[in-house]
Amino acid sequence: MATESVAVGASGAGPIAGAPATGRVESKGLKSNAIGYISNVVIGVASTAPAYSIAATLGFIVADPGVGTHAPGILLAAFVPMLLIALGYRWLNKADPDAGTTFAWTTRAFGPGMGWVNGWAIFLADILVMASLGFIAATYTFKLFGWHWAEVHKGAALVGCVLWILLMTWICYRGIELSARIQQLLLSFEIVMLAVFSVVAIITVYSGHPSSSIEPHASWFNPFALPFHDLVVALLLGIFIYWGWDSGVAVNEESEDPNEGPGRAAVVSTLLLLAIYLLVSAGAQSYHGTAFIANEENASDVLNALGKGVLGSVGVKFLIVAVLTSAAASTQTTILPTARTTLSMAKWRALPSVIGKIHPRFLTPTVSTWGFGLLSIAVAVPLILISHTVLELAVVALGIPVTFYYGSTGFACAWYYRKELFTSARKFVLVGLLPVAGGLIMYGIGIYAIKYYGHKANSEGKEYLGLTLPLWFGGIGMILGVVLMVISRFYFRPFFSRKTETAAAGLLDARVERAPAHLMGRGHVTHGVHLLTPEADGVVDGPPTPAGDPTDTQNPRT
Repeated sequence: MATESVAVGASGAGPIAGAPATGRVESKGLKSNAIGYISNVVIGVASTAPAYSIAATLGFIVADPGVGTHAPGILLAAFVPMLLIALGYRWLNKADPDAGTTFAWTTRAFGPGMGWVNGWAIFLADILVMASLGFIAATYTFKLFGWHWAEVHKGAALVGCVLWILLMTWICYRGIELSARIQQLLLSFEIVMLAVFSVVAIITVYSGHPSSSIEPHASWFNPFALPFHDLVVALLLGIFIYWGWDSGVAVNEESEDPNEGPGRAAVVSTLLLLAIYLLVSAGAQSYHGTAFIANEENASDVLNALGKGVLGSVGVKFLIVAVLTSAAASTQTTILPTARTTLSMAKWRALPSVIGKIHPRFLTPTVSTWGFGLLSIAVAVPLILISHTVLELAVVALGIPVTFYYGSTGFACAWYYRKELFTSARKFVLVGLLPVAGGLIMYGIGIYAIKYYGHKANSEGKEYLGLTLPLWFGGIGMILGVVLMVISRFYFRPFFSRKTETAAAGLLDARVERAPAHLMGRGHVTHGVHLLTPEADGVVDGPPTPAGDPTDTQNPRT
């Protein structure tokens, strides 16, 4: 029979990784209060690589039979489960701001076995996408300088990919502040260029009427106008476009207001991505129509195909830089959360302790950062050398582990807080019903992905030992994780002896510091009302914690 404990605050001894959740950071040696709320949002948005994702995916969504002009509707539909899961991230991060995120939370809710496999799912998804990100960054570097010979030579692309991964790994190793500043710069340029491209395209459609152009229509944004099968198949690509916003939560231990800021940033990131994708998809398909971007020659890079017509020969160079910076930024923000997931697993004693080493000066993970970077190169080299098709199918496969760990997070939220869900209608809906709905959708999409990509006709016609490459990379990759988890039980017995937990009473009702003390002085810290507190219903339970109160340890920096 499964055992269970209630998360209560420890007293006396200092915190250790994996102790019952109290809403406070269990220090793993990372630099606290290093980045603010804006950086959390920036890292979350940048990790999805908006320009690269829309350039590489929009054409294939439009090309899907039955979708046509409803690509914006697909992106709207794909946003819904992401928002629901983002709510789960917010509430779980409030109780446990652990850099391991889903690994830590599913361990608490469902036990160490489920937690370990979810940590593996994060690692697997990130390792599968790194080759593609580095490859895109390299090829767009060549496009920027007009080196067309390099675009078609695998050796040049391979060297460029390796150099980009090494550079981004070094930046992540060098410090979280440097990483955050670079992200702000890269993302700002990327968003500005996407906005300029979209607005100019739409204005030109209404004023100049380019060939085959179509004026935007409200029906484009209606996903229910599609047959259910076509909707679900297109959602498989839509999930990839949004995936990555959770990276902003993975740096929670290094953030100001760690148990609130990163969680709110997750929700805001998904909203910003929705606005970006709806604007760009509408502008792109209106300029020359859907047939142009669904064309086989244009589908794999719609922004480059449309760029010269929309922005001219000079402007298209800036659009190329936007996709380049998008892939580069996403490479960096893929390394950040993966290194912190494996760091957390090591600190929880679910992996060898050497993986948990922290640099004494930079206060960043050393072995986990460089280990993931070098392992990414080791995986990227054969994928690139085999064929571009294999590289694309590796990206397709990551939907399987992504839907698994996103869905598990939604379920974990409701299960961890299950004793609090029925204390108010607000908690039942926001903490229970909506995250569970997100989890069900994610699991459903993941199961459908296994079924759909299991047919070789949907996987470039390639099978090996009866399985398509997406099933080898994603499905067998997850099974390998289960096998490794079982083996790990013999080496990490204390971790696998853990009990499951439920949230301590009051974790959801904790007051929120709206400004970090070290920015304004503790006397000016404002205490806000949390969305789920009794105060939100007009019932005041007591005065806020006085400034300087020695019991106020949420933000000890002065």
